[in-house]
Amino acid sequence: MVSDGVVASVALVSVTLSFPCFVYGAYYIIETEPVTWDVLLHHLKFVVTGLVLTTVPMLVWMAPRLPEQLGGLSAVHAYLGLQAYALLLFGGTGIVRIFRAKREHDLYNDYDEDLLLDEIGGDQMSHWRSRLRIGVFGYVIFWMLAYVVGVSRYVLRYVV
Repeated sequence: MVSDGVVASVALVSVTLSFPCFVYGAYYIIETEPVTWDVLLHHLKFVVTGLVLTTVPMLVWMAPRLPEQLGGLSAVHAYLGLQAYALLLFGGTGIVRIFRAKREHDLYNDYDEDLLLDEIGGDQMSHWRSRLRIGVFGYVIFWMLAYVVGVSRYVLRYVV
């Protein structure tokens, strides 16, 4: 049987490796114009990889152990992590609307510089874009806070 410390170390490395994926995915989508289908897929490869590296350890190892440990830093860690995922879902509602509008106007394959995203999505497009921004930035902020608490828990439990 593998010890808790080894599994915790693997989880820590996995979650730590997700951050560069998020950073590169964000950098790539922000710096690349126009956002074509290939650009979107390249961005999503890194973002989805980061989400897998974070979510799998959470679902497989952290969440099942939470009820027996709930209290103190583990409660704070769980709360911050849940807030991160809640904001990711919130931002996802905006992504769906933006994606749908760009697909309807074939802007992923045939980019038109003169066509503004706010024009194709109707009156609500600025609302959906705001939701996306709030969701993404909120996810990153709460992810970083949960990460710091998680690393603190790791150090207190397995190093000190």
